[in-house]
Amino acid sequence: MTGMGEAKPCPCRRGEPFEDCCGPILAGTKPAPTAESLMRSRYTAYVVGDTGYLLRSWHPDTRPAELVLDPAQRWLFLEIVGTERGGPFDDNGTVEFIAHYRLDGVRDTMHENSTFVRVDGAWVYLDGVFAA
Repeated sequence: MTGMGEAKPCPCRRGEPFEDCCGPILAGTKPAPTAESLMRSRYTAYVVGDTGYLLRSWHPDTRPAELVLDPAQRWLFLEIVGTERGGPFDDNGTVEFIAHYRLDGVRDTMHENSTFVRVDGAWVYLDGVFAA
């Protein structure tokens, strides 16, 4: 096909276009079906600077009053290390991930085991523990 722009890949690196992957989840038109898909959508929200989605997808008991993202921090890519539970028929689950970023010219990673639960049927981020 000529004259058609190629679809922008989703930052979560599942291999799908943003419009078919995390885009509808961030927009609120499609719920995250699993804890991992919510984790991926939250990573994507950090990449695109969608603090509204980050707060909406955070458990009300652990959600901060406000969230300010560092505009100098550039998220590079996400690695999912492993998951436990968190499927379509579960009420809780964990996702271990490594998020790679660049800040002030230095590359670094954030390695976390995140806990997700369902609130009114929807997956939300509860909390996380940084891995050593």
